[in-house]
Amino acid sequence: MRRRAPRPLSAALEQIGHRSAPPTVLAQVQAAWAEVVGAAIAAEAQPVAERAGTVTVACRSATWASELELLAPDILSKLNRTLGDTDSTPLEALRAKVAKLP
Repeated sequence: MRRRAPRPLSAALEQIGHRSAPPTVLAQVQAAWAEVVGAAIAAEAQPVAERAGTVTVACRSATWASELELLAPDILSKLNRTLGDTDSTPLEALRAKVAKLP
C-alpha cells in the first residue's frame, strides 16, 4: 500500500529518543523535569547530575537557585511520585547551583 502524504518525523524521533535514553535516575528526572516544574522553571533551571538521591540543578541566576531551594520539598515530592514506578531509590535532596544551562 502506498502512502499519499509523508508521515510526521516527530513520531519517529520520539520513539528513537525513548529507546536511546540511558536507564539512569538522572535521565528519568530530565525527561520528567518540564512536566513536574512547569515551563517557566524549566526554562531557567535544568537537572545536570544525580548522586545518592541528591539531584543537582543548574540555574541561570542566584535568584532562581534560591527559589528552587525553597521549592525543593514540593519538587522532590512530585518527582518521586512521577518516578515512583521505577526501581530506583527515592530522591532525597535537591541542590541548586548557578551555572550555564546545558
